[in-house]
Amino acid sequence: FCRTPTAGNDADKLAMVLARVKKKDPTAIFLLGEKYCHGRLGLQKDMERAVKLWEEAAELGSIKALFSLANAYHGGDGVQQDNARAVEFWTKAAMRGHAGSRYNLGWLEGNKGNHNRAVRHYLISAKMGHKDSIENIKKLFMTGFVTKEQYDDALKGYQDAVEEMKSPQRDEAMRLGHLGKK
Repeated sequence: FCRTPTAGNDADKLAMVLARVKKKDPTAIFLLGEKYCHGRLGLQKDMERAVKLWEEAAELGSIKALFSLANAYHGGDGVQQDNARAVEFWTKAAMRGHAGSRYNLGWLEGNKGNHNRAVRHYLISAKMGHKDSIENIKKLFMTGFVTKEQYDDALKGYQDAVEEMKSPQRDEAMRLGHLGKK
C-alpha cells in the first residue's frame, strides 16, 4: 500500500483493498474486516463477515486481526461471547508484541484480583509505549500493589519507548491528523 497513490473516493479505496485481498495480503484482509466492522467504504456493517476476515488475516499472520478477534469474542460482537477465546487471541497477539493486547490481559487479571499478574502485563506494555499501562501502574503504585522500583522501571521504559518512536515523519503525520491527537 505504501507506494500506491491514494484513492480519491470510497469506491476506488475499496477496489484497492479488494485487489490486495485477492493476493492474500493479511493487512488488506484485516483492513477489509475493519471496514465491515464499522460499515465504511460503502459497505454495510457486518460483524460476522468482519470476524471471518479477521480469522483469515490472523491465520496469515496479522497481529492486529488477533487483537480484533479477541475484542469481538470479549464483547460478543459477531460471535458468541467467549472470554476464554478472547484471552487466547489477546495472548497470541501479546506474545507477538501487541501492546494493547498485553494491556487488556493486565486489565483482566486486575479485575480478577491477580494484581501481581496484572502488574507484569502492564510493565511489559508500558515499556512498549502504551500510555494507559503507565497510568494503571501509577494507580497500582498509589494503592500499594506496585513498588517504587517497579514504578520507576515502568516510567523509564515508557519514556524510552516514546523517545524511540519519535521522528519528523511521525510528527508531520500527527500534525496532519493521520495518527490521532497528541
